[in-house]
Amino acid sequence: MSHEGIRLVSAEEARRAPETELPREAVTPAKVRVQQSTGEGLEIEWKDGHHSRWNFVWLRNACPCATCHEEREREGRQPGEGKARPSSLLPMYEAPARPASASPVGNYAISFKWNDGHSSGIYSWDYLRRHCLCDECAKGERTADSV
Repeated sequence: MSHEGIRLVSAEEARRAPETELPREAVTPAKVRVQQSTGEGLEIEWKDGHHSRWNFVWLRNACPCATCHEEREREGRQPGEGKARPSSLLPMYEAPARPASASPVGNYAISFKWNDGHSSGIYSWDYLRRHCLCDECAKGERTADSV
């Protein structure tokens, strides 16, 4: 069994980020669409009526596995924010992130095997809902009633 997806945090770090629990309806998908053939991304309609959408590049850059999380923290990047590109005269081509496959993880998450070979991230419904990119959520207008 791999321990790559396990991340230990200090007591101070755990206290720093207390998250309120989201209502069950807010983190339970009614419909999940992985638009793999079109390359558009992931769409989720939540049981509370909210609709979320992420493109595959954002999802790959927001991978919640311990390795990716620690790399983002070291570089000061937020989930979904890409790595800084080195400036060179001839940049190497990098294929856009796309999943080779997507699989449910129990009733609580989805995982992707990415075209770059990475596959250790488990995207929980809670993680995805907390990182919703819709205008309402991006503006921070989410209220206790809307979540």
